[in-house]
Amino acid sequence: MYCDFYSVADKDEAMPAFFDSLIKEIKMCQIETKNWIIDTIFIGGGTPSLMSPNQLESLIKELDNNFDLSNVKEFTIEANPGEAPEKRLRSFKSLGVNRVSMGVQSLDNDLLKFLTRIHGKEEVLKTFDVLRKVGYENINCDLIFNIPNQTLKIWRDDLKQILQLEPEHISCYSLTVEEGTQLYNYVNNGKITMPSNDNSGELYCYTQKLMNDCGFEQYEISNWSKPKLECRHNLHYWEIDPCLAFGPSAHGFDGKTRFSNISNLDKYINKIKLGKIPQLQKEKLSDKNYSNELIGFGLRIKNGINLDKISDQLKYSFDILIEKNKDKWGKFLIKEGNHLRLTNEGYAFADAIAIDFLL
Repeated sequence: MYCDFYSVADKDEAMPAFFDSLIKEIKMCQIETKNWIIDTIFIGGGTPSLMSPNQLESLIKELDNNFDLSNVKEFTIEANPGEAPEKRLRSFKSLGVNRVSMGVQSLDNDLLKFLTRIHGKEEVLKTFDVLRKVGYENINCDLIFNIPNQTLKIWRDDLKQILQLEPEHISCYSLTVEEGTQLYNYVNNGKITMPSNDNSGELYCYTQKLMNDCGFEQYEISNWSKPKLECRHNLHYWEIDPCLAFGPSAHGFDGKTRFSNISNLDKYINKIKLGKIPQLQKEKLSDKNYSNELIGFGLRIKNGINLDKISDQLKYSFDILIEKNKDKWGKFLIKEGNHLRLTNEGYAFADAIAIDFLL
């Protein structure tokens, strides 16, 4: 289950209207979940750590009124450094939150400024300290590499300082240039030059080695954890399990159809006021699309592609693609029973491999 706390500039003013709409959307949910086992809750997007304990309690009660939460084992909330007051974090823990994902991104103040982050290194260290003081025993730190002007030394220093904090989980994402963003415009007109693939590959391979040396297991292309502390919620996404989703920009899957909500906050609130489900898009997955998602996501995770989930009609076509690309990618593939996965070295080429394997 995913609840998206939309990011807006005037957080305090927008929160009441947004929160009321979120509660109403949960009440309006028409997805049948009686056969589901809901074992994770993830409150992300924006700055959910700034909501009040009373609001979180109301949210949990509403979810519990509508869905069976008796099997929830992992309850994550996202927090930005400097925007997670101790008193609230303590209250959240008492309400069942047992995992916090902190958006560190970098410890280099120049790079943080480039990323338009308002925190600095000191806020990161202080927030982590507070999380431990409150008693959180499962903390994730999000980091970003492939940033313009980010050297291997800067990245190495960031990683080592984060590792010294001893979090249970670390996510390292490559900065991507997406159409429609300011970064895309800057890159397109030549104001910013993105790092070369060789540079990005060097940082990624260094990350893999360092994480392994420090006792972290890589269970997904961008994610490392201490043993048995993988993010179960994210694994649900990559294993294409059904997921409820509420809030602006939230994306969900009912087992057959993918859906995404309106991203604009005002339009989201107005849609709720009219008593309408605030969805922008719905797509029923065809057998082919479902299988392609199994392949694309499966190549990202340690367990690999569950070949049993690919329909018999498409398995033959997939076997042909594997044979066709044997010379090109074979050294990066491992088949174990009914699973096909990448080697650790193969993760660096996962996107390219996926393109060649899509049906």
